[in-house]
Amino acid sequence: MIRMPAEWETHAATWVAWPHNRMDWPGKFAAIPFVFAEIIRHLGRRERVEILVRDAAMEARARGVLDRAGALSANVRFHALPTDRIWLRDSGCCFVRDGDALGAVQWRFNAWAKYDNFQQDAEVAGFMARAAGARGRRAGMVLEGGSIDVNGRGTLLTTEECLLSKVQERNPGLGREGYEKAFAEHLGIRKVIWLGDGIRGDDTHGHVDDLSRFVGERTVVTVVEPRRDDPNHAPLAENLRRLRAATDQDGRPLEVVELPLPGPLTYRGIRLPASYGNFYIANGLVLVPVFNDPNDRVALDLLASLFPDREIVGIYSGDFIWGFGAMHCMTQQQPALAVGE
Repeated sequence: MIRMPAEWETHAATWVAWPHNRMDWPGKFAAIPFVFAEIIRHLGRRERVEILVRDAAMEARARGVLDRAGALSANVRFHALPTDRIWLRDSGCCFVRDGDALGAVQWRFNAWAKYDNFQQDAEVAGFMARAAGARGRRAGMVLEGGSIDVNGRGTLLTTEECLLSKVQERNPGLGREGYEKAFAEHLGIRKVIWLGDGIRGDDTHGHVDDLSRFVGERTVVTVVEPRRDDPNHAPLAENLRRLRAATDQDGRPLEVVELPLPGPLTYRGIRLPASYGNFYIANGLVLVPVFNDPNDRVALDLLASLFPDREIVGIYSGDFIWGFGAMHCMTQQQPALAVGE
């Protein structure tokens, strides 16, 4: 039986790739390795961190940065694999429970149906599966991990903008029923909740991990924008309406918690996808992007109330978000296998 665990279930490891593509953060790249070091420093205190690097020279540079940041530990391991970009949530495999074994769903990856340079990233999912000793499952369709979120019990969140739009179309001809069948087959999903549109500035065209996230089997946080003159107001209000009307895999209503957005963040005239919804749940902690915004404290306090047994860590992401991603986009969890489960 296939089951994709929820992100809050115990991890064996978190997978990341060391940043190297300067064009993902033009003019701001110098700060990015140190943001990664801060993230890895926190993760390494709680679980193993598997880091992809191009070669020995990149590993040496990464070790130097991590050492200066106090982030090197026995929990940090390196793997030589070239990548085009570092967004392993999307290029990496989705780890699942396959009976008593670890499974890995290897979706196809085409750089969000937007960029041409993804040939190296297309090899990441298979590499991760092999390195983790997981049972690989080739899905035969394009899907990014950031486009879905699960409660670990059979319910999945996604958006129509990402999967059903003709813009940045991942799988031409594949409709709602086709996706739901694939989710059932590869992830053990029994209920799909379809939201509408994503936030402005998201160049993935509607990833759900900037919008709405499960934080419990029946509890969802969803970002809202109260300012009616903001272009995010109407689509986020519609997503909130859909969630309030939705039920889980057993027909039970969801508990829906509203999460604010930071104020609009722009750089070089471009609206950036700054969202507290892009947090990452790890063993014993939650990493949350913050932006030196008054709503930072509101978001951190709210997430602390939802995760009372975890440390809530704000990671300054004002520079990081220029790459159009944050904590959740860069990480991919590998679940632990419980004895006897």
